[in-house]
Amino acid sequence: MSKYAGEEVLVVRRSLFDSLGAFEGICTEVERYFPVLLDPANNFFLDRAAAELDPSHKQLIPYAIFRHGHRLLHYTRGKSGGETRLHAQGSIGIGGHINPVDNHTDHLGHKTYMNGVEREIREELNIAGGYTQRVAAILNDDLNPVGQVHLGIVHIFELDDDQVTAAEDALANLSFQSIADLKHGPLHDNLETWSRHCIDSLELG
Repeated sequence: MSKYAGEEVLVVRRSLFDSLGAFEGICTEVERYFPVLLDPANNFFLDRAAAELDPSHKQLIPYAIFRHGHRLLHYTRGKSGGETRLHAQGSIGIGGHINPVDNHTDHLGHKTYMNGVEREIREELNIAGGYTQRVAAILNDDLNPVGQVHLGIVHIFELDDDQVTAAEDALANLSFQSIADLKHGPLHDNLETWSRHCIDSLELG
């Protein structure tokens, strides 16, 4: 049996991304991509076991960054995390796949996607205070096997306070780190590729 146990994930065709303008790294032209990717005519659920090996499709992945002041939430991916190829790497991104459980009456549109964002955050973090959020960028990395089958949608969460704890073991060593420390030295060197793109390319200060 597949390790994904029949999980289905929200995808778009790679050809759609190419038609919008494929890029490598970070793109902040959110309005060029986000509405089209979430158009119900352009996305659908696909078996995850197949999707992980199929670069002709891109799995849509919300990638949420949590900021309080000049610090960002940082953690190390533990062994219990779903993506084994990222274990032991540092990350500033919380998120995961959009699944059929998130489906809404808009048939895979914006509400379904946002349901998935909220579910992933509830599953992974305990946030005591309030927050606001915005979609800040689209993220693509075709230079490694994980990135070739995923497309990130970067959300910036502005937290009212720093009372945040991990809700699952996959988030080890959870703590707020200064943006300066994340840009340089050992923390930066151990960041997964998506986190490094965000630190290096987005205005997070």
